Parts: sequence; C-alpha cells; structure tokens
Amino acid sequence: MSNFQEKANFIWSVADEVLRDDLKAGKYRDLILPFTVIRRIECVLEPTKEDVLERNKILEGKVKDKYSALCDVADCRFYNTSQYDLKKLLDDPKNIKKNFLAYMDSFSDNVKEILSKFNIDNYIDFLDENNLLYMLVEKFGNVDLHPDAVSNMEMGYIFEELLRRFNENMNENPGEHFTPREVITMMVHLLFHQDMDIIGHNHPVRTVYDPACGTGGMLTVSKDYVHEEINPNVDMHLYGQEVNPETYAIAKAELLLKGNGRDSENIMLGSTLSNDQHTDRTFHYQLSNPPFGKDWKKDKKIVEAEANRGFSGRFGAGLPRSSDGQMLFLMHMISKMRPLGEGGGRMGIVMNGSPLFTGDAGSGESEIRRWILENDMLEAIVALPDQLFYNTGINTYVWICTNRKDEVRKGKVQLIDGTSCYINMRKSLGDKRHEISQEQIETLTRLHARFEENEYSQIFDNTAFGYRKITIERPLRLKCQITEERIEELKEQKAFQSLATSKKRKDTAEKEREEAAGRKLQDLVIDVLAGMDHDKIYMSRDEFLKDLESSLKRAKVSIKAPVRKAILAVMSEQDENGEICRDNKGNIEADTQLRDYENVPLDEDIHEYFEREVQPYVPDAWINESVTDEKDGEIGKVGYTINFNQYFYEYQPPRPLQEIEADINKLENEILQILEVMKQ
Repeated sequence: MSNFQEKANFIWSVADEVLRDDLKAGKYRDLILPFTVIRRIECVLEPTKEDVLERNKILEGKVKDKYSALCDVADCRFYNTSQYDLKKLLDDPKNIKKNFLAYMDSFSDNVKEILSKFNIDNYIDFLDENNLLYMLVEKFGNVDLHPDAVSNMEMGYIFEELLRRFNENMNENPGEHFTPREVITMMVHLLFHQDMDIIGHNHPVRTVYDPACGTGGMLTVSKDYVHEEINPNVDMHLYGQEVNPETYAIAKAELLLKGNGRDSENIMLGSTLSNDQHTDRTFHYQLSNPPFGKDWKKDKKIVEAEANRGFSGRFGAGLPRSSDGQMLFLMHMISKMRPLGEGGGRMGIVMNGSPLFTGDAGSGESEIRRWILENDMLEAIVALPDQLFYNTGINTYVWICTNRKDEVRKGKVQLIDGTSCYINMRKSLGDKRHEISQEQIETLTRLHARFEENEYSQIFDNTAFGYRKITIERPLRLKCQITEERIEELKEQKAFQSLATSKKRKDTAEKEREEAAGRKLQDLVIDVLAGMDHDKIYMSRDEFLKDLESSLKRAKVSIKAPVRKAILAVMSEQDENGEICRDNKGNIEADTQLRDYENVPLDEDIHEYFEREVQPYVPDAWINESVTDEKDGEIGKVGYTINFNQYFYEYQPPRPLQEIEADINKLENEILQILEVMKQ
C-alpha cells in the first residue's frame, strides 16, 4: 500500500468484511479506530519489545515506579510489558479474550488512558462470543502502521478519512472533527512566514495551541513546517483541547508517537468554552477550526458567568447568539495570545461568513468585532474557495489576529480574495470538491507578505468597517373617524375587555358586582361612541380627543387612560396629511411605524450625512439624539461589519436579450421534439 488512501481503504475494508453482519454500521468506528491506534502503537514498540520485557523482568519487585526505566529501554514515552502483541495473540485462539485483555492492561498508563476513551472494553464479550475478536486481531496484526511506513501526516489523513466515512455512514457531520490538510498548510504559512527572521536561527522556544484540536492536525503540521522549512532547532511545545473523546484520543496517540511524545501530555479533554484546561497559559502561536454554526447552549451558564466578569475573563467584549459559538473561540484565542511584553502572539482561525457580518450595531457579534478592530488586533482575513471542506460547500475565511503588528500594518486590515485559488479534485469527498494547490498556497502567502493593494488584496483602515447607526424619526400624523366597524373592533381590545374582568380570584358576590359594573361601563362607552358624528373626519388628534372628552363628560362616563388609548388606537390611522401630534409638553411625537435607521461611516459627521442623504427626501425627519452609544456616549450606536464581497465585487452585465431569447427558443424546440417522440 503506497499511499494513505490505500491504507484507509484497507482499514475500512476490515470493518466491512469482519463486522458487517454482526454489528450496526454506526458502531464500526467504536472498534476500528482503537484497533488502528493499538496497531500503530505496537508497531513503534516492536523493535524494542524483547528488551523491554527483559528489563521489566529484572525490575520486577525491585522498583516501585518502572516508568522511566522502561521508557528508556523502549526509546519512547510509553511501553507494553505483555509477552503478547496482536500477532502472538493468534497463537492461542481459545484464550484470545483473556490474553487480549491482559495485553491491553500491560500498556503504560498514558496509553491506557488514551485507549479508555474509545470504550473498547464494552465490546470485548460481544466480539469473543461472535468469533470476531480473533478476526480483528488477525487483520490488524498484519498491517504495517509504523511511522517509518506511515508518516504522522499520512496517519492524520487516514484517521480523518476514516472519521469522514464513519460519520457519513451514520448521516452525521463528516467534517466536524478535522480540517483539510491544505487549509492547515495555508494557515501555517500565513502564521509563521512573517517570523522567519525571529525564529529562523539559534534555539528559540515556541508554543502552539489549538482549543478545538480534533485529531491534532493543525498542531503537528505547524511543528513539521517550522522544523522543515524554518529552523530544525526551534523547541516547539504543542498544546490543545478537544471535546470529543475519540478524536482527543487520536490526537494524544499521534503526539505520543511523534518525537519525544512530550506534547501528548498537553492535550486535554473537555469543552474549551466552559472548562478551559490551560487556564494560566498564553501562547506564541494559535490555530483552530472551531465548529461552524454549532450552538453553545451546554456551556451557556458558565460562559455567561465569565462574561459578567468583563475583561478579567475571556468573553468581556460581548456574547454572540447561542446558536453559533465561533466568535467565543475567537475571543478565547485572543485571550490566550502571549502578552506583548513577552514577545506577543499570533493566531489564525478559520470560520464561516457569519462572524463577518452577523449582528446589528450594539449586538454581541458587532461588539466583538468592534473590540478586535479598535484594539488593532485584526491583521488580515483571507477568503477561501467554496466546496473546500468535507461537511459544507460554503465559503470560509481565515482570520489572522495578533497583538504585535508590524509598524506598516498598524491601524490597517488586509483583505485577501482567495476564492479563485483552487483546483478541482479528481474525486469529491463529501462536499469537498475543491482543494488548494501548493503553488496557490504560496501565492496567497506572498499576497499577505507583500501587503500591497491589487486585484486580490485590499488594505483598509480599521475604522473603514465601523459605522454609527442613527435613528431617524418622522412626526406622527393621524386621521381619526368613528365607524361601526371600528366600534366592533374596540370590543376586542384587551383594555376594553378588562373593564368587565375582576381581579379577584375567587367567585364571590363582590367579584360579580365588579364584573357587572364593568359590563355596564362598556355599554356606556359604546353608547357614547355610537352617539358621536360618524361622518366627521378629524385631521387633528387633539380635536378628536376634545370631542371624545366632551361626549364622555355629557354622558357622565369616566374612563381611565388605557381605555382612552384603546379608543384612539382603533379610531385613528396614520395619514401624511394629518396634523402633527405633540405631547403635553409641546414636543413632536415620533411615528414608530415610520422610524428608520441610517448607518453613517465613522469618519463622517452624522449631521452632515443627515443633511445630505436624508433631509432632501424627507424634510420633516430628524435624528433621535436620545439614542446614544453605551461606550462613547455619542449619538447613535457604533457597529462594525466586514462585508467582504462588497470590496471585491465585479459587475457582471446581463446577457443580451437576443441571446436569452435564442436559448429559450432552442429549449422550446427540444421540448417539442421530445413530445413528438413520446406520441409515437
């Protein structure tokens, strides 16, 4: 098997051949993934297996903690002290269950902790009873998964291809746990290329973190890139957290096998949003692909409590809607950037389009964008092609954020249009039909590095994405008239009906008297309205109310404000020819139905904008100056949005009518020909 696809196909075929008739397809992953991990681990241990057994025998009963000594012999940070491996288990088929369990229990604790996340123990009795354990052991015992035969990158591809197939088989999200490797490679290039002079010599120590690390692909690709392309002497420390036990276990296993295995200890299990397990750490570099559009309701209580702490927590800028947690990961990662006094940090996060524009001025999403831009932390955004991910065909965007911008980039944001940087795949994988070539990755990296404007790169001031949302009011103008239809409508109004409703809960004589009095008052009000002039049209609200009060007074009927308000609401309608309504202080009342809003660019004066863009078209309008921004106290609410398509939009003229007409005629002729054939 010469490539990862062949190996993935082989492992998938094991599931299909061995488990098909005895286990539901949705359960295949519960066995295939741990057996793959076990085989890969034992392939690494195989060269030193006999030496470890001999050393363990010598130390037996003499040393309480044998971990370090056995690791030294195994030449890695894990070992197995059983005489068995998968091949030797086949020599005693009658006792394979007992021997397999003993073999599993003989791994070092760090491996046992990884394997426990797969819950394989739940299946051992079932496998043994159905004669499947022997078959699985036999299949996996004969595949070479040693890192010399299958590199860490290839193994990452294999695991992710298996996950994709398993999830598709279960009609689940096939790309939830991983990111296409070319996307990771591009992100790594964008993140590190500016720092080649900083980490390209000596023996610097650098930390890399992924708060939604999946199978660990972003971490391992980062480390490989730095060591192979920049400086092999960089001391890279990898950190991550993952909420899914299976992918967490895969990530830990792969990092345990890579190098000295130290990084495996830095991968934690649990929800990053509600249970950050790297609380006191900050990092030089961060990369992540958090789930697109996934709700954070399970984490809501803790996230909101932390948000209430303000900027002493991770979510002080604001909270996005609970249906999408991408921006929570964005804020979390910014909080994890190494402080500027300690060298600063850089991060890359891939998200869908929602964080660019979702949310109006003052919303949580807008406030998060505002915080990032006003603090000059957004360096660049790269728009990626569509159909790039396994689970969605939508466009995605890579945000590069940092607290240590180069001098030339300060106060600026670079937008890069990479939507055309793709090649078609020979065979699609789920929704993934496009991929980014290495040459295109280098092109995007150069666009970012040169920081120049061209067809694919635009540079803006931070404030270019900000606006002040002002409230535009227009006066309330009413026309009033009493009609039989409106009187009937009044009877359905809540305030009018409540006249005959007692607040007393128990049925008593007093309650009956209250309701009877209320019904009488209702009849009196209706009689008053019925006796007023139904032909008269009032273009002045004040005149109508004056006549209404006079009629009520003559009939000796007293009503409270809610009923009077209900009468006015039913008997009136907006009319542009009506007299302007004013309150009891003489101030013009605003018509809420005509209320409108204008988004004024931050670098414009709102009054000048209003006089130019609004007043010529609605002369009676005015700015509601009581609506102010909570942070700066100025008129209007500040908002930020990044409408990516606006900056790279290219007008496509419609086709000539003659051409469209010709196409229609051609289709009509084809349909007629088909109908003729059907008649025959």
